[in-house]
Amino acid sequence: MQTQDAPKVASFTVTGSQVIDTIKNLIHEGNVRRISIKQDGRTIAEFPLTLGVVGAALAPPLAAVGAIAALVADCTIEVERE
Repeated sequence: MQTQDAPKVASFTVTGSQVIDTIKNLIHEGNVRRISIKQDGRTIAEFPLTLGVVGAALAPPLAAVGAIAALVADCTIEVERE
């Protein structure tokens, strides 16, 4: 019988201008299940990433992240990994 390991969660504190670059780098790593963007302990954006999500499928979440980045000074990105 196989048991699933609990997902690993990592946090990064970034400024608004670093949000998109950080998320792009995390997506390219390929083992990310979910990304949450938090400010002052509240989740302001969250989106799942599935295997094979590439190209145009990433455009809407990245556009939303860009809008969020323009509005926040500092935020925390939580990454759930497989």
